[in-house]
Amino acid sequence: MLTPKPESILEGFNFTMTTVGDILKKERQSKGLLLSDIEKQIKVREKYLRAIEENDWAFFSSKIYIIGILKNYSRMLSIDPKRILAFFRRDYEKKEEVKFKKKVASGYLTPESKKYFMATAILTAFFIIIYFGYQLSLYFSPPKMIIISPSKTSFTTEDRIRIIGKTERDAAVVIFGDRVYQNKDGIFEYSFPLKEGVNKLIIELTGANGRKTTIEKDFQKKSPK
Repeated sequence: MLTPKPESILEGFNFTMTTVGDILKKERQSKGLLLSDIEKQIKVREKYLRAIEENDWAFFSSKIYIIGILKNYSRMLSIDPKRILAFFRRDYEKKEEVKFKKKVASGYLTPESKKYFMATAILTAFFIIIYFGYQLSLYFSPPKMIIISPSKTSFTTEDRIRIIGKTERDAAVVIFGDRVYQNKDGIFEYSFPLKEGVNKLIIELTGANGRKTTIEKDFQKKSPK
């Protein structure tokens, strides 16, 4: 079966009186197609296709959406989209004021497409909530610290040990009332004197959010035998 040339389809129409809807509807019917058939092919809901055929431009929320549907519909029927858009602009520009309904673009989608976009939107919102929740938990959490060195807690001959710790860069570190400053990597050092017996090291941390953490660790100095 030969496909008619796009120009030949428009032959026989009265260009002065014919509308876009008339052309599309007549060609659809001549091919024995239902609006539901068109819906399946170009993924546009039947009610919007019917509005197109009835030239009900106020049914749409934007001229851009109308043009998009017209292009797909005319290609489906083997009609030159440029000729169809020329008819549309002629009819559309005659109406000085067309009040559009404010509908989201998802209204033009089939139920399957709606489900896909809805799932995508839900997943996106979920990850955004998780991300901001994590950021909030970090903001409101007290600062954390680890002691890198020394690895042991018992000594015999040392009078002093070098404490090396790591915490957040913007946390304030205080040891026995002395402010200790960390480097750009959050590492700080402190010379801790030892006496015989148990020596308790107390490190106080204050984060940028005002939250505080106190770390206590015991180091024992045994008398040599």
